[in-house]
Amino acid sequence: MLEKFREWVDNRHDYAREWKKRTGGKVVGGICTYVPEEILYAASILPVRILPGHEPIKFAEAHIFDMFCPVCRGMLDQGLRGRYDYLNGITIAYSCLHPRQTFWSWQKHIPVEWSYWIPMPHGNQSTGRYEYMAAELNDFKDSVEKWIGRGISNDDLDKAIEVYNTNRRLLHQVYEFRKKDPPLLTGLEAMEIALSNQMVDKQEHSQALEELLKELPERKLDREVGNRLMIIGSEDDDREFIRMVEEEMSLPATIVIEEHCTGSRYFWNEVIPQEDRIMAIGARYLDRIPCPSKDWPERQRWPHILNLAKEYQVEGALTIQQKYCDPHECEMPDLRKFLRDNGYPNYFLEFEATVPVGQFKTRVEAFLETLIEIV
Repeated sequence: MLEKFREWVDNRHDYAREWKKRTGGKVVGGICTYVPEEILYAASILPVRILPGHEPIKFAEAHIFDMFCPVCRGMLDQGLRGRYDYLNGITIAYSCLHPRQTFWSWQKHIPVEWSYWIPMPHGNQSTGRYEYMAAELNDFKDSVEKWIGRGISNDDLDKAIEVYNTNRRLLHQVYEFRKKDPPLLTGLEAMEIALSNQMVDKQEHSQALEELLKELPERKLDREVGNRLMIIGSEDDDREFIRMVEEEMSLPATIVIEEHCTGSRYFWNEVIPQEDRIMAIGARYLDRIPCPSKDWPERQRWPHILNLAKEYQVEGALTIQQKYCDPHECEMPDLRKFLRDNGYPNYFLEFEATVPVGQFKTRVEAFLETLIEIV
């Protein structure tokens, strides 16, 4: 089944085009993981995550500043290249300035049938946030209904919530096998499982997860585990980097857990059912593990990171930041100190559109040598 997840990631665009032909449905691209996918899914729409292409950025420079993060420039560049020409619509829930500019540029320069900006509250801990979010999501739902020409019922929402919650529970079960000694999944395999989850129909993905869960208890990895590492920080879907860390080092290492928005942060929390389904969905996105742009005034994400490190027996962390990512850059010095104060050595890496593999390999190997000395 692991090959299936890899195939989905490799052929994400072909999958979406085939899904449209097979179902007659629409596909909507999301620019941030705060997009309330359950509402789209309830409308028989396939939500897909728009991601950068990890190739030199060619077309976006005329539309978005060079000092914006490479993820946002990379997403727009992929759109301008025509890679997402199958999208019927795009949407975003506000998180920070850089993806906002990607959305506006996409909206202006890449034709789609429908687009929608969700003005999500920046203060996820503010009084009145649930009511505000529910009101905005009701407006979002109204816009979707007008676009598709039919209403979205409570039954539709209930089904979508259950499909998404089931998928999240199955992912949690799969991640339990990363806690084992030795772990029964590599970090690269886990990345492909989590990434494919953001590209394919959740019901198909859940079926694949159920099959994987039958196979994993008997699995044996023919590789040395080495140091158990954690990745913390900005969006990261760079498989080349993960492969380098786990397969090309002179010292062995395994990434046993990650805390970023293309990994565990995407699926960690469920929707807790309420009579008001839109309120329940909004509460999930407000109460989920936050990204740094919304993690204030009380730091809610850091205790979660510490808990993950303990549960997955982490020995060291790679703290990563997409270049010019202001929210992560602002918190990075304090976060690294927090990790060191709690006994977790960590090493900082700054990512661009393409990864300097040779340079990163030398730096990560040096970090692994320090872990051996500590142990």
